[in-house]
Amino acid sequence: MARIGIIGSEGRMGQAIAAVLEADPDHECAGGADHGHDPAELARLSDALVDFSAPGALAGTLDAARAAGIPVLIGTTGLAAEHHAAIDAAARTIPVLQTGNTSLGVTLLAHLVQEAATRLGPDWDIEIVEMHHRMKVDAPSGTARLLGEAAARGRGIELDAHTESGRDGHTGRRAQGAIGFAALRGGTVAGEHSVILAGEQERITLSHSAEDRAIFARGAVRGAAWLVGREAGRYRMEDVLGL
Repeated sequence: MARIGIIGSEGRMGQAIAAVLEADPDHECAGGADHGHDPAELARLSDALVDFSAPGALAGTLDAARAAGIPVLIGTTGLAAEHHAAIDAAARTIPVLQTGNTSLGVTLLAHLVQEAATRLGPDWDIEIVEMHHRMKVDAPSGTARLLGEAAARGRGIELDAHTESGRDGHTGRRAQGAIGFAALRGGTVAGEHSVILAGEQERITLSHSAEDRAIFARGAVRGAAWLVGREAGRYRMEDVLGL
């Protein structure tokens, strides 16, 4: 039985993870830590940490996990280059899984997107459309970025150098080989993502619909438990599914 500590336990995802753990006979909630709490104390009580808080809390989470010698799953979105550098540094001594989405369905979708981008080549335009609830503060979503990175890997390119987003006004024609993003916000949508691959006279759409935040919580619990006992390194949700 893995004891899982929740960083950001008072947030939407933190509460969803706690609910999943409460109903899970195979794993246990070790407690939670939020703004103003010391994550080190929670880490000492846990076999693994999950962090769905905020980018500003990441350094404290990584320090606590390294001091306790336990793995951490990071689901916080809106991370910048310095956050990824900190994750890389931590992954030299502990197992770290960082992802923009813990859904098992989205994980498989990303695998399919990478395969499609590889097979179809740069002549097919790629556009990623996502919609979330009105309270979401970052765009494009972490999941949209994850899908864009999968497409970029399939093409052997860097996503940031080929991203098009926020089109408005007279933008000119679409850049060859670009990966486009469009973000919609409204209502209480848990998450809708579509990857459109548009070729000459044909189009493929790969989509995922999240009906409840519980799907992300279940994936986070599965991923955190999978990390326990692994060697130090940086992992992805694809590793959890063996893809």
